[in-house]
Amino acid sequence: QVHLVESGGGSVQAGGSLRLSCAASGYIHSDDSLGWFRQGSGKEREGVAAIDDRGTTSYADSVKGRFTISKDISKANGKITLYLEMNSLKPADTGVYYCGIERGTWTATTMTPDDWGQGTQVTVSS
Repeated sequence: QVHLVESGGGSVQAGGSLRLSCAASGYIHSDDSLGWFRQGSGKEREGVAAIDDRGTTSYADSVKGRFTISKDISKANGKITLYLEMNSLKPADTGVYYCGIERGTWTATTMTPDDWGQGTQVTVSS
């Protein structure tokens, strides 16, 4: 089982930026995809961005050009950290952001993660 811990959420004004992090531990397969998801109040959870095992990234249309997903693999211990750089934030970006992992090659809109983090709240005010 993989353990995922998100951090970096907060409250910002529209137009601001935030950087989310997700520390992954446990057994991670070489062909895993990692992604960011969000759930607004009263809405279903949706895929925001994903990065597959080859480093190919994908984004929901609503965040293209504003969000950037990346991952870092520590040479010291192999620990994986997933990031989401969010710029030009809008009130519509408000929600709880989760990271997820799924074995195989998936995109932001096709991932159905096997494991989830606990989430981090992002609030964007107008």
